[in-house]
Amino acid sequence: MDTMTENDYLIAWGLYAFAALGCLLVWCRLTRFMWRWLREPLRVLMAVLLFSPTIIDPVKEKFAPAMAITALDLAFKVGNNAWRAVSDLLMYTLFAFVLYAVFVLIRWPIERASKARLAKIAAAEKSQGGDPEDDQPFGSAGDDRYGRRVPPRAAAPSRVEPRL
Repeated sequence: MDTMTENDYLIAWGLYAFAALGCLLVWCRLTRFMWRWLREPLRVLMAVLLFSPTIIDPVKEKFAPAMAITALDLAFKVGNNAWRAVSDLLMYTLFAFVLYAVFVLIRWPIERASKARLAKIAAAEKSQGGDPEDDQPFGSAGDDRYGRRVPPRAAAPSRVEPRL
């Protein structure tokens, strides 16, 4: 007897998605110190592991997280869904890394052009002599040229009252 209703099924997936998003955010926090070309593929891999579903009941079209099904089937040897879950994980991983490679191939020439433009601007600024304030022997000549600035007046009434 199946006691899980459609509403329970959707609530369970919602709770899992919320928890998986929290795990992904923690993973992003743990990998933020790494070199960018190592950090991004690890984040893609973790997203695939957390968010890839696999079918567990083809008749009722019920899905479950592929990583959980693989772990449970291998640990307890209760089902025959482990190979299907592993193949789904590999398929989703392949798709995700192909999309990531396309993203990198689009981003790479844009970054190279940006770095070249910034280097060109820096070279032009250096050839012009840099900042004109750097040429002043005693620093910048601002409002405090002849001494300390006068502090602004306190908010006081503008009317003068006579003393009694």
